[in-house]
Amino acid sequence: MKRLRHKAIAIKVIIAIALSFGLILSASAQKINRKALVQRHNVIIKQIDSLSSLSVGNGKFAFTVDVTGLQTFPERYERGVPLGTQSEWGWDSFKDTVGYKFEESLREYNLNNRKITYAVEWSQPKRKKDVTNWFRQNVHRLQLGNIGFELIKKDGSLANATDIKHIHQELNLWTGEIKSIFTFEDELVEVLTVSHQNTDLISTHIKSNLIKESRLKIRIRFPYPTGEWTDVGDNWKSAEKHVTKVISSDNNSATISHQLSSALYYSSLSWNEKGKITQKEPHYFIVSPDTKSDIFELSCLFSPQNNTVTNPSFAEVQKSSIKEWYTFWNSGGAVDLSGSSDPRAHELERRILLSQYLTKIQCAGSYPPQETGLTYNSWFGKPHLEMHWWHGVHFALWNRTSLLEKSMEWYPKVADKARDIAKRQGFEGVRWQKMTDPDGNESPSSVGAFLIWQQPHFIYFAELAYRNHPTKETLDKYKELVFATADFMASYPYFDKEKNRYILGKGVIPAQERFKAEETFNPTYELAYWNWALNIAQSWREKAGLNRNSKWDEVLEKLSPLPIQEGVYLATESATDSYTNPKFKTDHPSVLGTFGMLPASKMLDTTTMNHTFDLIWKTWNWKVTWGWDFPMVAMTATRLGKPEKAVEALLMNIKTNTYLVNGHNYQDDRLRIYLPGNGGLLAAVALMCAGYDGCNEKNPGFPKDGKWNVRWEGLQKMP
Repeated sequence: MKRLRHKAIAIKVIIAIALSFGLILSASAQKINRKALVQRHNVIIKQIDSLSSLSVGNGKFAFTVDVTGLQTFPERYERGVPLGTQSEWGWDSFKDTVGYKFEESLREYNLNNRKITYAVEWSQPKRKKDVTNWFRQNVHRLQLGNIGFELIKKDGSLANATDIKHIHQELNLWTGEIKSIFTFEDELVEVLTVSHQNTDLISTHIKSNLIKESRLKIRIRFPYPTGEWTDVGDNWKSAEKHVTKVISSDNNSATISHQLSSALYYSSLSWNEKGKITQKEPHYFIVSPDTKSDIFELSCLFSPQNNTVTNPSFAEVQKSSIKEWYTFWNSGGAVDLSGSSDPRAHELERRILLSQYLTKIQCAGSYPPQETGLTYNSWFGKPHLEMHWWHGVHFALWNRTSLLEKSMEWYPKVADKARDIAKRQGFEGVRWQKMTDPDGNESPSSVGAFLIWQQPHFIYFAELAYRNHPTKETLDKYKELVFATADFMASYPYFDKEKNRYILGKGVIPAQERFKAEETFNPTYELAYWNWALNIAQSWREKAGLNRNSKWDEVLEKLSPLPIQEGVYLATESATDSYTNPKFKTDHPSVLGTFGMLPASKMLDTTTMNHTFDLIWKTWNWKVTWGWDFPMVAMTATRLGKPEKAVEALLMNIKTNTYLVNGHNYQDDRLRIYLPGNGGLLAAVALMCAGYDGCNEKNPGFPKDGKWNVRWEGLQKMP
């Protein structure tokens, strides 16, 4: 008995020692059950709602469906989240029958005693207006095709949306599958929809007695591009302006070519059972399954080349989806808030999970994405490089740097055109485009042409890539563009000899797009970003074994200080009424990005930033903001030691901070989805959990009131 007592005491001593050295995992340190975390946020839809459509995709291609699991009722969803089919290669340009020249969009400005041209939007004369409209409109991203059901009623008429009953649709986030169940005239229809993860191909498995009754068929239609700011993929007009035809078919496959003004692409269809394809109208085709079976599987590949290889089967596509999503969810970061008692925790966790899914399928391609991803067009489908930070930085912070680096590979391809912009304006290095296209062409814009905060982004991306992979290979891969980016940044500021300082502007519009370019200089956020990025570029020179660049150092030494008035940072030095003029308390409160997106520096006084934060928090017109503003505020609050404000910012009850049932960040009737909001949320959460350089506090962005149990793994610190 004495021996047992000594043994028990010994065990207690060992346990105590183990606990003191942290050798026994606490509940909060246990590995997160990622499958349970992901699947508790599977999206379930039980009624038709134009804002609740769901998507499958692979980062370069996305396919969005209604409650039927295909794109059966596009008109019903056109003012919500449209039923789009888009890829990163699908672009078209209308034929120029006039002979527009981009140079005609240039306007000369006299700024700081030098003449500089900017590509702007002209309202008159008519020729100038037509020129700028042309180069904004072309090229435009295509909606590749609409694949839906042709559901036939017993009376021979086609179904409409109100005929779809008993809906139960579920997006399985863990596998990337959408399962749709519904009834049509009391007949059950079951549909499984998946996307291949390496090619632009969707596949569907359908089970219904309607197939045997020849009342369920597959329809594929090819819309004509609208050429408008938006394109939702249901423009069936202008049939005479494009050509669509079946170029080959047999009992199990068909290939359709679609010729537009400048684009030609192919849709290769294949199915498991016998069937036939017929043309119902111009650009409108029907695949009729054999009626011997109640199961039909169809795959469709969209490609700019005529595919001569047999499409993978539904089972193969499903396997591709399951495998890729298993790898995605089991790698990179994870955040589990399930142990929290704060009533906001579940909603925040939902937003986090769905934002990961959406940015993976919409923003993880080889080009900077457009703000509405691969669902429908905004700004004619063109990406905006200042938004690339919000689309991509989170990938690196969530330890998925390779997804950011995919789109970084685009920058060397368009660097010559960025260099041409800088040269035209009398600067050195590369001036990165704002509103652009796959080939790096500049689009005229009376705002975008004057933005500069996209310029340091490439240095930020490269620095994140190096932090996650600190090798000579990473340095060699990005250093030349880091240096070229910095060369522009050092040549852009105007040197004021009288005050012995460098000034950003005039001729600049800050991230807060409320200021006139000709009048504006020294925006606070841009000054801080200039300082940070030039310092990082110098560190890259040193890591590469090179001497510091003397010009960069001169600019760093004499760069204007951050403008302060009455104890707070101004939006710009030129706007002394930053907080008294109501129009300057709308749009992005980008002054907070100075110490949110960016770390502390010698330029920054945290007491002043604290006062600035408090003033903005109390007086800003939050109803006139954008989706990424709330994550930016949360990042600043975290760095300032205001965790409750960080959480409040992420969940502020403002329309532009709405996250729909499918996870999309809703803005307004024009921008029903806004992926910079999703990406920004993920960046902010990474900072709130893992912290930033020099921060040793656990979960610095979450309140320590006992209501938040934040478990995470695989996240990276922010600079």
